[in-house]
Amino acid sequence: MLTLILVISACGNSNNSVGNTGSNTSNTSSATTAPTETNQPTETTETAALKKVTTINGDIEIPVQPKRIVAEEYLGSLIALDTIPVGAPGLTLENMYFKEALTGVADTGTYGKMSPEKIIALNPDLIISGQAESYEALSKIAPTIVVPYGDLKDAHAELTYFGELLGKEEEAKSWLADYDKRIAEAKAKVDKALPADATFSIMEDGGKSIWAYGDNFGRGGQPVYQALGRKPPTAVAAEIMEKQWAEISTEALAKYAGDYIILTSNNRTEADYKADPIWSSLPAVKNGHLYVWKEERSWYYDPIAVLSQTEELAAWLTQ
Repeated sequence: MLTLILVISACGNSNNSVGNTGSNTSNTSSATTAPTETNQPTETTETAALKKVTTINGDIEIPVQPKRIVAEEYLGSLIALDTIPVGAPGLTLENMYFKEALTGVADTGTYGKMSPEKIIALNPDLIISGQAESYEALSKIAPTIVVPYGDLKDAHAELTYFGELLGKEEEAKSWLADYDKRIAEAKAKVDKALPADATFSIMEDGGKSIWAYGDNFGRGGQPVYQALGRKPPTAVAAEIMEKQWAEISTEALAKYAGDYIILTSNNRTEADYKADPIWSSLPAVKNGHLYVWKEERSWYYDPIAVLSQTEELAAWLTQ
């Protein structure tokens, strides 16, 4: 009987060991482009320490509840879900819209080219990236989810995807409910103050080059075109919404300029543009419908930034 008891006990310990296998022994792959019923992360069993995620590179296993995440991208969505990573690249750590929440988060190097040595030192159990080309290197360190930039089109897509990935579906729903309420309030104010057919341009002045942007490339595109529901000039709408950006000459400014211009510039002010013979010829500049902000405020496009930017722009448009 004693021998039988010892055999049963040994079998039980062996099973437990198999159930707790670490995630670093599994194959990893990049994430699917957008959450759907077939590509969302699902647990293999209710009590498993790992769960299988279907991705564009095949199925991978990640921790059910990752504790040490390195986030090269989508930092704002993690913060909205009350998930603080252990590391992120310097540029994302400078995000003014939630910088105070990142105390103690390690700098993993240059955005898009994080340091493998710095990441390894953090002993991550999950890496989240937006750079497809970084997958091979990162996946050798820990299970890596790559969601290419632009695949998640808006705040709802981002929060829903990461809510399911991290098992925080309810937190995502709650955050988005507040987001929708505040966006609706901002949009109602703008709709009341502006003509429905007023056109908007999202631009950036880089000195030697000028760009126009669509609704998912930062610089205010999501707040203006998605949240506030405004439209670009008809003649260029198809071009910039499909490609998401266009480099333009000063001679083509009038074609791309709408009734309102949201302009990113690190070196010039509204007064500078009013004094410029080319810019001052645009109706938006003449009518005081030019909004100039720096890249440190316009570059970010995460859900937290988009909400703050929408309310900021709505306040300007209705002053």
